[in-house]
Amino acid sequence: MKTPLDLVQAAKARITEVSLDAAEQALRDADVLIDVREADEFAAGHIPGALHFSRGMLEFKLAADPSLQRRDLQIVLYCKTSGRAALAAASLLDMGYVHVKSIAGGFDAWAAAGKPVNKPATPAFD
Repeated sequence: MKTPLDLVQAAKARITEVSLDAAEQALRDADVLIDVREADEFAAGHIPGALHFSRGMLEFKLAADPSLQRRDLQIVLYCKTSGRAALAAASLLDMGYVHVKSIAGGFDAWAAAGKPVNKPATPAFD
């Protein structure tokens, strides 16, 4: 029986994972940046410009949006640490998307490196 880790490792063997150093260029080249974490994770902070399509709804959201159906779109995905993004990238390859990348280390590595993060505004209680 395969474990989730086995599935992630198999996905990572099939996909293109970009290093944190190469991620900023990948984002500049991307047509779309997708955060596949859960809604509460996205709301707590995300990479600027990211769309939120949770891992469980990713394929359905892409299929429902005509602007995201071109199979030659440059897509960059990320999650918390890169496991869900790897699984998502493999799924998109299976759907026929040909330019799919995942950010190694995910959002945690991005934020730890001091890269830009959109966070919710803290209300002022004056």
